[in-house]
Amino acid sequence: MLIHPWDAPEEDRIWRAWLAEHDFGQLAVNGLPGEPPFVQPLHFAYDADAGAHGEVLTHLARPNPIWAAVEACPTVLLSVVDDYVFVPGPWQAPDDTPPEHGTPTSFYTAVQLTCRARIVDEAREKAALLNRQVAHFQQDGVTTPATPGEPPFGRMLPGIRVLRLEVSEVRAKFKYGSHKPESAQARTAEGLRARATPRDQAALAHHTRHRTGTGHGHPGPAGG
Repeated sequence: MLIHPWDAPEEDRIWRAWLAEHDFGQLAVNGLPGEPPFVQPLHFAYDADAGAHGEVLTHLARPNPIWAAVEACPTVLLSVVDDYVFVPGPWQAPDDTPPEHGTPTSFYTAVQLTCRARIVDEAREKAALLNRQVAHFQQDGVTTPATPGEPPFGRMLPGIRVLRLEVSEVRAKFKYGSHKPESAQARTAEGLRARATPRDQAALAHHTRHRTGTGHGHPGPAGG
């Protein structure tokens, strides 16, 4: 993932705060020889306090074909993308350019976690980790914990495997046009307000936060 300097978060707390509210992503695993990479959509729980870069907990069904690939190469990548919108070219056109000559682009947030995966099959550890993940989502406290050999979930434990992902590297990108001239940023903000889809509102919050207010921007590509 290409990250221009103006798209990089200034501090780790920025991507950590965003990731705390986004817990669904895609786990990419190297394919076995002769096969393409394996990509698995999944919910996960991120623990920022575990290790230098945090830890991810998730689980999948035992029949999932991902396991052989993880065992062959435990270095995996968890990709989380959201708050994305299409930005029409006229919104981004410089003042001395006809609106129809403006370059369309995409706004989005992306966080990629490179991890070392460990598969957990031991019943008690698996249950404890699963309970931690479920507690992240069901915070009302009414869920019965999974306990090996006990109803209602004990009999289901053999049917899943837990993945414990130790995060070794984080790459984060907040692409919201902060390098553009102030006039283009203001026009884009107004366009997002007027279009007003749910993702436009999230993108507008990022765009407003990252606006430079300098009246000029870095020369750079519209893509990325």
